[in-house]
Amino acid sequence: MIPDIREAYNRSFSEELYRLFLADVNNAYQFPVSFRIAESPVFIPHQLKRHIFAACDEIIDFITSYNIKTLCADAVPPHLNVPNEDEHTLFLGIDFAICRAESGELVPQLIELQGFPSLFAYQDFLTAKYRQHFTVPDNYTHLFSGLTPETYRERLKNILLGNHQPENVILLEVEPLKQNTAIDFIVTEHYTGIKPVCVTEVIRQGRKLFYLRNGVKTPIYRIYNRVIFDEFMQRTDLQCQFNLTEEVDVEWAGHPNWFLRISKFMMPFMKSVYIPQCTLLNDFTTFPPDLDNYVLKPLFSFSGSGVVFHPTQADIDAIPLEERKNYMLQKKVKYEPVVQAPDGLVKTEIRIMYFWEPHLARPEKVISLARFSRADLIGVKYNKNKTWVGGSVALFPQD
Repeated sequence: MIPDIREAYNRSFSEELYRLFLADVNNAYQFPVSFRIAESPVFIPHQLKRHIFAACDEIIDFITSYNIKTLCADAVPPHLNVPNEDEHTLFLGIDFAICRAESGELVPQLIELQGFPSLFAYQDFLTAKYRQHFTVPDNYTHLFSGLTPETYRERLKNILLGNHQPENVILLEVEPLKQNTAIDFIVTEHYTGIKPVCVTEVIRQGRKLFYLRNGVKTPIYRIYNRVIFDEFMQRTDLQCQFNLTEEVDVEWAGHPNWFLRISKFMMPFMKSVYIPQCTLLNDFTTFPPDLDNYVLKPLFSFSGSGVVFHPTQADIDAIPLEERKNYMLQKKVKYEPVVQAPDGLVKTEIRIMYFWEPHLARPEKVISLARFSRADLIGVKYNKNKTWVGGSVALFPQD
């Protein structure tokens, strides 16, 4: 997108450098990354940066202008409601497809938003590795709000720990080291001292929670939640003493209810030039005849699960009437191939990630993420056996 920077990067790139880069990433913590890492960062031009930030501001204006708990009351079914919900989410991620407007400008189009933590530690780690191995301009950054890598890591640590010692805070997940995002858990532990713990390893005694840390029964006072209920509920094989919805004496660093409230569930309520048309399935009296111009999405899935990219009437008819409130039709957006790889152009998606501490009136943007694709869908699992695709970082010009 920025020809001189891209040309300089591609000239200096080699498969041997990429091999050494991957080896460094995988060996840094002796934990190989389970998904594909792209050969390059994406460099964001000034005008696109202004559009992305404007789109984010409009979305946050909406979130802060409405009583989200009332607006999205139906997003949290009673059997998934977790007690002690806070006033607003601690984490926010906003995903945009990079498209081309009729004017010819590159513009973002909202794909998804989530009140849930993403790869906050890994993205900082990965950016440092790109800088170490490749030609990356010093005046481009993955961080916002005046943060440096040092102050960012300190802030992340403070947010996750709260007022507690690392041994009394856990990162909670279902079989964490088997997750695709496990590398983020490993880097998080390195940055903060917080260990990843499986939900099956939490010991409940009345209202108190414990886990075994180096064989010692240790109290849990705060949970950095990475459990996605959609996966958790499907794992009927798990033997758990604690199921998240019980009343216990624990703080949440990222309350589970916000994953459901701030999600695709909100998109039909928002109107903007940066947001494609979205309609809940149960709001249709008749369905569009041009269904191939829409994407059928479950509201509460994660990482592209359940998305039907080329829906038919048969796909809709297969969804029971009582379940249609949990699906939406979203007008398709056309990803513009904008990243110049050695063998052609590649599509990209950008995520802007936020912290929203209790004392802040609005979320504050802190870090970014990028993904490359040559397929219809962006997720790395849709781009197997391709090059210049996968997880990456977005680097923005410093003003």
